[in-house]
Amino acid sequence: MNLSVIVPVYNGKHTLPSLVNRLAPVLESLAEHYELILVDDGSSDGSRETISALALQHGWIRGIHLMRNFGQHNALLCGIRRARHEIIVTLDDDLQNPPEEIAKLLGGLTEDVDVVYGVSEKSGQGVWRRALSWLYRVTLRKAMGAEAASYASAFRAFRAHIRNAFEQYSCPHVSIDVLLSWGTNRFAQVAVEHHARPEGKSNYNFRKLAVHAFNNLSGFSTAPLHLASLVGLSFTVLGVMLLAYVLVRYAAEGGSVPGFPFLASVIIIFSGVQLFCLGIFGGYLGRVFHRSLQCPTYLVRSSVPSEESPSASDRDRPPLRQVM
Repeated sequence: MNLSVIVPVYNGKHTLPSLVNRLAPVLESLAEHYELILVDDGSSDGSRETISALALQHGWIRGIHLMRNFGQHNALLCGIRRARHEIIVTLDDDLQNPPEEIAKLLGGLTEDVDVVYGVSEKSGQGVWRRALSWLYRVTLRKAMGAEAASYASAFRAFRAHIRNAFEQYSCPHVSIDVLLSWGTNRFAQVAVEHHARPEGKSNYNFRKLAVHAFNNLSGFSTAPLHLASLVGLSFTVLGVMLLAYVLVRYAAEGGSVPGFPFLASVIIIFSGVQLFCLGIFGGYLGRVFHRSLQCPTYLVRSSVPSEESPSASDRDRPPLRQVM
């Protein structure tokens, strides 16, 4: 078995040496040929220098430095496209998912499974964070169209040939889990340990998770458009019922429905619905606009060891043999 491990790095200077020290014996015991690709996503804490030093010290480590912070999934996509081996493993740089658990992921990658997620039963998150994580998984399930979204995580293993399904993907909004669902519907999960961060805090705050959830829905699904249609239809029915009520009362009592507040409330409700639906339509138009600008999904500043073509559009890696 040949193995590529992809780690997106953002301000992970202090955990990278420990991560490498723990990964080395694990990869040596699991794979005949292996590599570790560290993708620096515009860190500001000296991670770039640490990655370069590690890549020069260890021949099995490759470092990629992006021009700026593009986002975790964009950095992952960059590393996935440069992976050389047939099995790819992704994990974060914070050591919450122990490298020693990679063996469990590979054990779940059976002949009828293409993607395996490592899932921990103990989340260790607060109430609000769990609620937002649940919302994120709901939106991801809509975008993926698969129940696998219920246990999707950053700790995953998959067959590298799946990336051929999103070879030409170039939108700046990226969701690796959705892109994987373009290539296969054979997902599985295994139970893994989940440790507390040795230091620092998560870079995903409430706002970032909410934005990522919305990007999943509006970027990879038409569910918001269907929701807008449903809301519009519902309030149209409500309007017809109100009109029927006014006409029936006029016919029965000979007078109109009294009160300015009633009329103002109806107008406000319908105006709010219209603005809500326009906001959804505007979100989709904005994505079309961004795609028309052809903004890069990511842009590489440099690589260690250096590469001849460090651009987001390079396709110089050898064709990959499909592994079952």
